[in-house]
Amino acid sequence: MDKYKNLLKVIAIQDLILSNPTRTPPSVSLDFLNRLSQKLHLNRGAASFLRRYPHIFYIYYETTVSQPFVRLTDAATQICREEAEAITATLPAVVDRLVRLLCMSKSKSLPLRAIFKVWKDLGLPDDFEDSVISHNPHIFSLHDAHEPHTHILKLVDEFPLCHLRPAVDDWRVTATECSKEKCEANDTAEMQYCFKHQYPPGMRLSKNFRAKVKEWQSLPYIGPYEELMKPSKVGMRRLEKRAVAIAHEFLTLTVEKTIEVEKISHFRKWFEIELNMRDLFLDHPGIFYLSTKGKRHTVFLREAYERGRLINPNPVYNVRRKLLDLVVMGRHQFPCNN
Repeated sequence: MDKYKNLLKVIAIQDLILSNPTRTPPSVSLDFLNRLSQKLHLNRGAASFLRRYPHIFYIYYETTVSQPFVRLTDAATQICREEAEAITATLPAVVDRLVRLLCMSKSKSLPLRAIFKVWKDLGLPDDFEDSVISHNPHIFSLHDAHEPHTHILKLVDEFPLCHLRPAVDDWRVTATECSKEKCEANDTAEMQYCFKHQYPPGMRLSKNFRAKVKEWQSLPYIGPYEELMKPSKVGMRRLEKRAVAIAHEFLTLTVEKTIEVEKISHFRKWFEIELNMRDLFLDHPGIFYLSTKGKRHTVFLREAYERGRLINPNPVYNVRRKLLDLVVMGRHQFPCNN
């Protein structure tokens, strides 16, 4: 998690550099990054952070303006290029993820600003407004919201909504075929409401806790793609389980099966979740792993990981792992005279 937190900072700086195409190669001044140090959580300033990752960032002095600038190294630039190629190659899957995200909202719509907060997590191209939204007018439409400078992304009314299956259904099919000794449910009927639980080694589960989990597993609920009736007519425990189902499905739509709690919280109103997301994750340690290290609270989908890596990696994840490898490398194997 230490390295992952720093990876998020690296990506934030990388995006700032790449968003300045007026310079060739793209670069930003060190003074500009220093002004953003607090926002980027660079406690010791930009220069100190950048020098920790010489395989990613190159600091040089720009004589024309008499100040230091920062650009990406050739290795980091190549990784960015490979990520863009991987995203482009999977555009149909990108469209599907965006459709699914919208379908979890009762109105089949979401504010564009909320999607901008998670575009990287969802593996959307940096020009997704043009390459995904505008390129698919038979699926998506943009509308002005009541607030100024705000747009709402919506599925077009004519778009045929087929019956979407949440990712947890695939596990249930596999688990149902397992022997009863390996399944957490006693029969097929009970399995239809279960979620996969796995706990960290050494975590002791009391009898009372196991009994509560078993009871919760068999509790029926309204799925993330099903229309929610009036909340007052649905029991609180079922609403809570539906919130778990939505968070679970949301995480499966992300590239790395993880997201910052603050980001997913922006969707609570649109997904009709009235619970605190952080508390929701803490209440279900067998499904979610919540890292509270540092200022960023990050949630991981437990079942997707084994020994710190995705069990079923995707092309975009594989490319991002290369960047993480450079973060882990730090200053190691870097020539002293460079």
